[in-house]
Amino acid sequence: MTALAAAQAALAAEHAALYGYGIVGGRLGEARRTEATAAHTAHRARRDALRRTVRDLGGEPVAAAPGYELPFAVPDPASAVRLAAVLEDRVAGVYADLVRSAEGALRHDAAAALREAAVRAARWRGGGVTFPGLAERA
Repeated sequence: MTALAAAQAALAAEHAALYGYGIVGGRLGEARRTEATAAHTAHRARRDALRRTVRDLGGEPVAAAPGYELPFAVPDPASAVRLAAVLEDRVAGVYADLVRSAEGALRHDAAAALREAAVRAARWRGGGVTFPGLAERA
């Protein structure tokens, strides 16, 4: 996979995460809403940076879809927490691909993004996974 293709995939995942956190924030109780807001803000910043990265690599940034299919119904706070962990796992996976495809500063930024997503996933889930970003490939 080229660095451009991996950056586009990461950008698409950030768009999906932002959509998902809109659902999460609407279903969470007050106790974890601040955490969801912080995650949403972090994903928005990563999305904006990835748009610039894609342009710098000579591509046209992929646009957000008008909507996304959720992996399961999210009717309550417990399922919202589960969704947040899934969103972070998915984002970590695409950043793992970007780490493999990129070099230099882009690789460093992708590794930082993978680490941040893994930490957020562990907080949402209440525990980590052995190889963040690679769990779905195991």
